[in-house]
Amino acid sequence: MNRPLKIGITCYPSVGGSGILASALGDELARRGHEVHFISYERPFRISIDATHVFFHPVVINGYNLFKYPDYTLPLSVKMAEVSRDHQLDILHVHYAVPHATAGILALDMLPSAQRPKLITTLHGTDTTLLGADPGYGPAVRHALRRSDAVTAVSYFLERETHRVLGPECPIETIHNFFSPRPVMRSREAMRRDLGVGNETLLVHLSNLRPVKRIDRLLETIARVRPRESFKLLILAGSDFAPFEEHARSLGVWDRLIVRQNVFEIEDYLNAADLGLFTSDSESFCLSILEAMAFGCPSVSTRVGGIPEVIDDGINGLLVSSAEPDDLARALESLIADPTRRRALGEAGRLKAREVFSPNQIIPLYEQLYRRISAVH
Repeated sequence: MNRPLKIGITCYPSVGGSGILASALGDELARRGHEVHFISYERPFRISIDATHVFFHPVVINGYNLFKYPDYTLPLSVKMAEVSRDHQLDILHVHYAVPHATAGILALDMLPSAQRPKLITTLHGTDTTLLGADPGYGPAVRHALRRSDAVTAVSYFLERETHRVLGPECPIETIHNFFSPRPVMRSREAMRRDLGVGNETLLVHLSNLRPVKRIDRLLETIARVRPRESFKLLILAGSDFAPFEEHARSLGVWDRLIVRQNVFEIEDYLNAADLGLFTSDSESFCLSILEAMAFGCPSVSTRVGGIPEVIDDGINGLLVSSAEPDDLARALESLIADPTRRRALGEAGRLKAREVFSPNQIIPLYEQLYRRISAVH
């Protein structure tokens, strides 16, 4: 019988796909009997407070005057080394190469060889798509991948793009994102009533509102939907929506918007929604689409990056190749006007979320990888 593993996980604890995935991964691993140690500057918001076998080790960042900007990588590496030594970690699983894998490499160099866990780096996107081509970061990302004992990517698209941009000369294994929804606490009818939604189609968009998400295009798309009284758009924003308010008002869609910021418990909202809308310039996977799918909510999206690995066009959602607001709006209108088709797409999406992107399908892939590189059985 395989013994439980001791796994350290480092991620950004903020609202975003990588932090959500890493938190859910830790919870699922602990549920399977492994010992999980989160190492970060804040407790990741999605990890269960009372979970058995889950521990949190805060990284203290000191604002010494000799640094122009507070340094995180060095105190993180010290904490990684400390936790690895004190808890005899088998695996140190970091999400993002910079700064987490670079800190992990330094942490391993601080330890005697017999106390070094194996280092796994998971790429979520910006290491490749943003930093990879930057001469100030690209060499560090490439070095971090080469020094890792294993590298994973959340989509085949990201795997290919990383080889193209960085040429790291190391294997990269694709392990897709997964989503394990928490129980719904409020009924669909109650949520829609509280949101002020009646017979309208409730569109939903979830993101951290970074420029790549193209919130300007999102707003311009809904401004073209007719009839305008046929929908409302719920935006679950991972950051301040205020910078976009003026644009929404100028387009005449402010009264069509419902904005909720920094929502941690998304399940009740997704259960109330009818249709997702995503207008990004690039996505490695788009966990938000999967989250909506799990509740039978199909999405209209730009056909970019790894999204076609999530949405099968015309089967469980609609992909629009041009990214023009007019074309996105026409796709939305077709589903707003056809609730029967919308429900069929939603049920197909729910099935794919359960059969392809569920914890039962994805977590064993991580466990197999951990045991393979650590030789712990």
